Amino acid sequence: MSLKDKNILVVGGSSGIGLALIRHLAIQEANIFNISRSRADWPQGVTHLQADVLGDLSILEDKLPQTIHGLVYSVGSINLKPFQRLTAEDFLTDYKLNVLGATEIIKLSLKALKNAGGASIVLYSSVAAKAGMPFHASIAAAKGAVEGLTLSLAAELASYQVRVNAIAPSLTDTPLAKNLLSTDEKREASAKRHPLSKIGTPDDIALATQFLLSDHSSWLTGQIIGIDGGLGSLRPL
Repeated sequence: MSLKDKNILVVGGSSGIGLALIRHLAIQEANIFNISRSRADWPQGVTHLQADVLGDLSILEDKLPQTIHGLVYSVGSINLKPFQRLTAEDFLTDYKLNVLGATEIIKLSLKALKNAGGASIVLYSSVAAKAGMPFHASIAAAKGAVEGLTLSLAAELASYQVRVNAIAPSLTDTPLAKNLLSTDEKREASAKRHPLSKIGTPDDIALATQFLLSDHSSWLTGQIIGIDGGLGSLRPL
């Protein structure tokens, strides 16, 4: 599954899943480029490109490599509220962060992805996009759009040998989910909701992402892959 010397662009690699992915990519000796607002405790050799995905991304145009073998958009949100408390701004913010941010980064990187002669884009959806969950209306709507984007881009870019897939995790133990997992009681209740009776880790998602970036997944595109402890599809006894 070697990614040695491959140019991989991670967006949002300063914490959570993105940070775990960068650490695994460093073990693989990939050439790692990260776009985020802040730095993190990365392995040596990571090229940090400071930017906000909702801001002016044109500043990155001359800083990206001419060839990109893999792009991972690891930016998201957890905005859980009763439907009546969700405002139009809530929906727009979640859509901009999860969908429009991804589209702008992909546009910026598209020529370099095509130059690779075989590249992979990985986006992140959520189990909530298909498994109806209360209080998830805004984020589920945004992640549903991510899944539609994944399928459309996979079809459009297939002739350029650019694969596009998405991973749909369930609750994962990241800083973004800290309020949902802030006590032992919350952690136990969250684990019990999953058929495998456990909460996901950033490494669970990062290793699946690494597979999708590698040549071992070279015949895989247009897929939404649930890494969710079985929550999205199983109803155990």
